[in-house]
Amino acid sequence: MVKLLAMVLAGGEGRRLDPLTRDRAKPAVPFGGRYRIIDFVLSNFANSNILKVKVLVQYKSESLNTHVQRAWRLSAFLDQYVEIVPAQMRYGPKWFEGSADAIYQNLNIITDEEPEYTFVFGADNIYRMDVRQMLDYHVDRKADLTVAAIPVPVEQAHDFGIIEIDGDGRMIGFVEKPRSEARTIPGDPTRCLASMGNYLFTTKELVQEIVNDAGDSQSAHDFGKSIVTGMYRRKNVLVYNFATNRVPGQTERERGYWRDVGNLDAYFQANMDLVDVDPVFSLYNDRWPIYTLHTNAPPAKFVFNNEAESRVGKATDSLISEGCIVSGTSVHHSILGPSVRLNSYSTLEDCIVFEKVTIARHCRIRRAIIDKHVEIPAGSVIGFDPVADRRRFHVTESGIVVIPKGMRVEPS
Repeated sequence: MVKLLAMVLAGGEGRRLDPLTRDRAKPAVPFGGRYRIIDFVLSNFANSNILKVKVLVQYKSESLNTHVQRAWRLSAFLDQYVEIVPAQMRYGPKWFEGSADAIYQNLNIITDEEPEYTFVFGADNIYRMDVRQMLDYHVDRKADLTVAAIPVPVEQAHDFGIIEIDGDGRMIGFVEKPRSEARTIPGDPTRCLASMGNYLFTTKELVQEIVNDAGDSQSAHDFGKSIVTGMYRRKNVLVYNFATNRVPGQTERERGYWRDVGNLDAYFQANMDLVDVDPVFSLYNDRWPIYTLHTNAPPAKFVFNNEAESRVGKATDSLISEGCIVSGTSVHHSILGPSVRLNSYSTLEDCIVFEKVTIARHCRIRRAIIDKHVEIPAGSVIGFDPVADRRRFHVTESGIVVIPKGMRVEPS
């Protein structure tokens, strides 16, 4: 049996998701009501039967540590694990200097486990992927490194590592976040081939490259800028087309879905992708489930049906998590995390509400993200007056109002 190891990089600061990342690491940010962002990559490995996973953490990791330790308990008896690895500072009192340095500082994990192949995946994206198909591609083609890639619009090229390939799928060019005009896909001037930040190495090649990179004082110690850019010129570096990946139970419309939730507007839109009548990304595929922590909260409850007083507890085109009470409130095209309490005569539209939020009576809220432990006072109006919202809250370029965790909200 081939020995495999997955290293999940979950140590980034996530500055562009502030204020959601003021108290938590980016992979620990709630998503889709009851999940965390990291659950998606871990579920992909679990469903692909790759059950030895190390999660490398760094900044503001307490919330992430707690979630992984409570939710992701595999069978130690069968030598299966999802384990948190804190920054060990094995080579001096310093944080990770880049994604490649994160692996270098934890090379003892690889040498102890002795896998034949090592996955190095990010923890920040929303997608389904049968990782075994990427492994088969890598092994069949005798690759030293395989990079997963996906087409993106050319106007988004500056946010990604852009890849150029030959007719056999071999990488012949790579530019990390190009500032000038990026190479487009042959025959399609509207799109570029972007790295997903998911890598599969033949382990001996990974160790060699990481050690050599660590000794280079001029290196950025980053997988995109340093490792991939150097390897494709010297080694057999292949590109795996994520659009060809097929997951059981997945519709043709969803195939190839991958979202980088690197900023608040992208995060908001990816959540909204879940609530449509026919969502482009469905949480209801029981053949490839998204795993997370289960709680003892009771079922969601909807109360009052007084049409004459506009006091009806209802939700349309929405995801409502366990423990919620929708009391005489109208919810539309929104996501409620666990144990949210909504009181009468209020309306919510296009909102993401995190766990244990209370919204009082006679509130009108739209296009808002409300973090945990927030109480919205009676009569509040949020999301209708951008000038007034900016005086009190963080507002994104597209007008999404973001209320930080535990904020004391004053009446409008």
